[in-house]
Amino acid sequence: METTLKELSKEELKSLPGVLDFLPILFVAWADAVLQPSELEAIEKQIAKQKWVTDKEKAVLKQWLDPQNPPSPRLMKTWLSLIREGLQKIPEDMRSSLSQVGVQLSQLGSESLERCSSPEACMALDEIERELNIISSESFNQIAGKEKKEEKASSATFESSQMQSLLDGEDAETIKIVKQVLLDPKFDYPEPMLKEDFREKVLEWSKLLAQQGFGAAAYPKKYGGQGDMQAYFSIMETLSYHDLSLVIKFGVQFGLFGMSIYFLGTEKHHKKYLPKAGTLELPGCFAMTETGHGSNVRDIETTATYDKSTKEFIIHTPHYGARKDYIGNAAKHGQMATVFAQLIVEEVEYGVSALLVPIRDKQGNTLPAITIEDCGEKMGLNGVDNGRLIFNQVRVPLENLLDNFAQVSEDGVYSSPISGDDKRFFTMLSTLVGGRIGIPRSALSATKSALAIATKYAAKRRQFGPPGEKEVFILNYKSHQKRLIPLIANAYAVHFGLQYLTKRYIHKNEEDAREIEALAAGLKAYATWNASDTIQECREACGGQGYLAENRFAALKNDTEIFMTFEGDNTVLMQLVAKGRLTEFKQEFHNINFFGILRFVSEQATTAFSARNPIITRRADREHLLDHDFHMDIFSYRERDILVSAAKRFKKYLSEGMSSFEAFNECQLHMLQVGFAYVERVVLEQFILQINQTSDHDLKGILSQLCSVYALSTIEKYKGWYLEHNYMEGVKTKAIRKLINELNKDLKKNAVALVDSFGIPDKLLNAPIAIS
Repeated sequence: METTLKELSKEELKSLPGVLDFLPILFVAWADAVLQPSELEAIEKQIAKQKWVTDKEKAVLKQWLDPQNPPSPRLMKTWLSLIREGLQKIPEDMRSSLSQVGVQLSQLGSESLERCSSPEACMALDEIERELNIISSESFNQIAGKEKKEEKASSATFESSQMQSLLDGEDAETIKIVKQVLLDPKFDYPEPMLKEDFREKVLEWSKLLAQQGFGAAAYPKKYGGQGDMQAYFSIMETLSYHDLSLVIKFGVQFGLFGMSIYFLGTEKHHKKYLPKAGTLELPGCFAMTETGHGSNVRDIETTATYDKSTKEFIIHTPHYGARKDYIGNAAKHGQMATVFAQLIVEEVEYGVSALLVPIRDKQGNTLPAITIEDCGEKMGLNGVDNGRLIFNQVRVPLENLLDNFAQVSEDGVYSSPISGDDKRFFTMLSTLVGGRIGIPRSALSATKSALAIATKYAAKRRQFGPPGEKEVFILNYKSHQKRLIPLIANAYAVHFGLQYLTKRYIHKNEEDAREIEALAAGLKAYATWNASDTIQECREACGGQGYLAENRFAALKNDTEIFMTFEGDNTVLMQLVAKGRLTEFKQEFHNINFFGILRFVSEQATTAFSARNPIITRRADREHLLDHDFHMDIFSYRERDILVSAAKRFKKYLSEGMSSFEAFNECQLHMLQVGFAYVERVVLEQFILQINQTSDHDLKGILSQLCSVYALSTIEKYKGWYLEHNYMEGVKTKAIRKLINELNKDLKKNAVALVDSFGIPDKLLNAPIAIS
């Protein structure tokens, strides 16, 4: 009898009006498959005291209120069908409560059935609705199966092809050619393979690129190149949409090895080695880093002692901790290395210089007195054969000294056009700063790949949604917009910052070499940290799909992990930036007179007063918060304040008797913030400059929104600092947080177009979840 009662048919239910009265509320209460104790008590209480509900009807209802034995899915479908019949008889503008639907349902049986108790039923059902806190409008949508007009995850307001042209700029043709080469079947991603096989595949790819002339792009034309450094950087950046092991192998061979010959060597070296380096006829290494010293190149311990009796240098590793470590191309393919060593002539040390040292013959055999160890399996980049080099009194001819900055005559006389070991050392290193441009541009490409995968997936992946309706695209969720949109804005910001750095580097002069070196160090750190954070967030945003190797995040994450520590550890590089800024600050005071100093102090005071004006600190209207002048002012204020504060603190420690080293160590954490503030100001400055230079109305508008997201998100990140310095009040930081969410929502419709503008072909993206 119980089963029969529970599984009543639609026609049997129509003969039980007291049951039909309660049916809509029962359906909504059971919709989430759980009837809470409070809900159960409220419904049972109302049923029990209704005189117009018959005993049979109460018995049926009671069985449907058993949490241990809920209504079956089939019965719920029967209920829903009946409810929808009753709902059709009620105009939409009169659907104010479920009680109305229940009363209407009770009329579905005999038309002559008297319902004199309907007012009582309505009151009882209304009371249940109130106690259960049922939101009727939502409930109506649920039971009516009414579909709202679905909001698309993406509907662009600009042409992505035009944005891509803007991003590629004058490098568009080079980028196009490199992509075409990478789309050749020869560059198809291989199935997972053993380390040794992967290394050979990457070498094969590198040779194919060399055949295209890509490797020698930056070398002078008379040595087989194009004399186009900008093209070289664009090639590196575009190759980074493919496999990062290939990019690093390419960079070691044609960048570090080849460019060390070009910049540190002279005509005899260029003529003899550059053509072979550019075609990969001569595979090479860049042996600077030592196990015991890492980023501290000045104190490396490998020695190069001149023997004038044989006109040779003796290269020697004094102990195992002084071995050259993590050297790309060393473990397997390299035949020659640019080795950095302490130059010793007539028992006098002259600081670090570089020499060309053969390490293998053409058959791949290790040369005498040289020990090569394989670094083995790594977190990523296993297509690169990293190794360790140990030299035991290895002799190379005098001519192998790369002598652009330091010369030794045959009879053992040292000379240099640059006086002072430190100045010569930093001048030498400054010529190699190109690596700190290639790496962040490569990291940015990896960042763009991750964003393209995650954003395209978010625009088609559905998850959850209103009951009874289609699941919602996850890009429509505010939390997902908060995850991805600011990261897209960051990618655009870093892009414009790196474009600026590249142009500064290519057109550099002696006067601004130090500033470019500091900016390169800062942007290398900033862009690679951003890559790490972005790839991780994109991986998480794709859930389990992001964890699958086929969707690229594993490779992107593992291959970029080392970016934070090679070409200079990021923390050390940010300290280098801070040192450069302090030096400039010191020179600024040295170059002005007493009245100039007074004027500077006055300007600082005026700026501080203006910035901390209560009206400004509390101003939270949209027009003000979106004003790029406001963004520049607040970034510049923070940069200048932190710099001045660091200078004061540093001077204080010196006046207390500390050495420069000790004082800098005390200020180290402060110095890191000097570096960040400087880089972020430069990046914002270049973003705003790009907006001002953009004539297309649609592109200008989108870029302006992105810039605002970047600026406001950065301000929000440092809101504690601004609050501490009375630059903003809580009302303003809250308004900024709210505005970021609004901008994210507005930019959501352009999200796919924004990542499409990166111009990454599906074949290179190589992630099934991102390809429709």
